[in-house]
Amino acid sequence: MSRREGSLEDPQADSSISPLPHLEAKIHQTHSLARLLTKYAEQLLQEYVQHQGDPFGLPGFSPPRLPVAGLSAPAPGHAGLPAAERLQLDAGALSALPPLLDVVRRHQAELNPRALRLLRRLEDAARQARALGAAVEAVLAALGAETRGPRPEPAVAAAAAATDAGVFPAKVLGLRVCGLYREWDQAWQEKDHKRS
Repeated sequence: MSRREGSLEDPQADSSISPLPHLEAKIHQTHSLARLLTKYAEQLLQEYVQHQGDPFGLPGFSPPRLPVAGLSAPAPGHAGLPAAERLQLDAGALSALPPLLDVVRRHQAELNPRALRLLRRLEDAARQARALGAAVEAVLAALGAETRGPRPEPAVAAAAAATDAGVFPAKVLGLRVCGLYREWDQAWQEKDHKRS
């Protein structure tokens, strides 16, 4: 028998090796992606408000907190939920956010075609949410948990209908989607602080 066959140097030959390092690597990747979102979530919301004109940037302006089909704000006790349940909710939000952010980006491209930084931030936010969603799905799969995220199609259809309803409702919808993106980011950070 050669030195590599069946030795500890060949991890494939040892069936007792735990999948924990793989899971830990996925969790670390997910944690890093979530921390990256923090940098963008607040900037995206500020940039969005800046380009909507009055009354969006005025102090005291409080648009209605319209429901967004397929996506709601995280529950107050989100960080305290069991890991698998929390990750399933995270996966659901992360599957709904990218198509909604894409709808907002398309609408903003029509309204504010020169707001290149805003359009880029919306595109980046959707891409980052997709990446984080894939990482969360990988962690759930490694844990053997089911993913049960909402299907994004109804959310996209509802968002598209809101943008067809007129400029102001579409701007309010965009504000709400960017706000939900930030709220979910804050929930991920809150979970992070409770874990440390």
